[in-house]
Amino acid sequence: MKYMTPLSVLDLSPVPAGSTPAQSLRNTAELAQLAEKLGYHRYWLAEHHNMPGIASAATSVVIGHVASKTKTIRVGAGGIMLPNHAPLVVAEQFGTLASLYPGRIDLGLGRAPGTDQFTAHALRRNLNSDANAFPQDVVELLGYFRPVEEGQRVQAVPGGGLDVPVWILGSSLFGAQLAAMLGLPYAFASHFAPADMERAIDIYRERFEPSQYLDKPYVMVGLNVIAADTDEEAQFLFSSQLQAFVNLRTGKPGLLPAPVEGYMQNLDASAQSVIQHALSCRVVGDAESVGAGIRDFVKRTGVDELMLTGMIYDHQKRMRSYEIAAQSYAKVSADS
Repeated sequence: MKYMTPLSVLDLSPVPAGSTPAQSLRNTAELAQLAEKLGYHRYWLAEHHNMPGIASAATSVVIGHVASKTKTIRVGAGGIMLPNHAPLVVAEQFGTLASLYPGRIDLGLGRAPGTDQFTAHALRRNLNSDANAFPQDVVELLGYFRPVEEGQRVQAVPGGGLDVPVWILGSSLFGAQLAAMLGLPYAFASHFAPADMERAIDIYRERFEPSQYLDKPYVMVGLNVIAADTDEEAQFLFSSQLQAFVNLRTGKPGLLPAPVEGYMQNLDASAQSVIQHALSCRVVGDAESVGAGIRDFVKRTGVDELMLTGMIYDHQKRMRSYEIAAQSYAKVSADS
């Protein structure tokens, strides 16, 4: 079989209506174990706050939980929202994770707060915390992972001298430029903000400067994938994510709703247009259409790695979706 672009998982640890965060975190560990068995390359958790439907707010803690329940899959943050944290604290947390699970921990960094402005204010590490300081914070953080020098007054323990791969995350051109300048791997959030995807990839590759971390650019993008045994079932399951997206965009984030028939068709034209744009990077369907859809998306973008995500109400259906996606993509890759 020819080289197959690696697939990975982005999990927000969704909390379905009628369930609890505790159950969602157990579900996350079970899905990670399945992802490892299916050959997914890495399993990332994301930092969001004040969102009842997402259980991964304490992201480094959840990463430790997932890493303890798995053996070989890489586990990391997609990402840690750096304006919320002092770089030293992040270095200590991920230095600790890397010490406990060597060779398996990734640190993706974002410059948004991952929440609304009121919660961002409550999260601020100090009154001057500013997303515009992101580049300086990234450089400071990278410094804590370098070997400790004699006389160094502040060091991360654990952290200094540890190999913790740092990624830059982004949904605009800013992250692409920063990742290229620093010679770091880059992940683009095309699963919810696809508008600048192609341009961001081009900028990153064109401007990439080899570094001690990478000798050539490495880019990963997000893709919404909902797979089921039939196209009709997949569209039905996708309605939960659609509802959650509309609720979030209208300022009413809540638990992940149960799926409903005909949800998209019952939205007004404006809402449909917003969804079609924001969630345009998606593959929803049965095994055959999902396998082909993932293959075509990889060919179109030319990415080095693809991170799949999907908010599905029923945990067993979510497990099945990732199983179908991995197996169907492997099949079309072997046949092509």
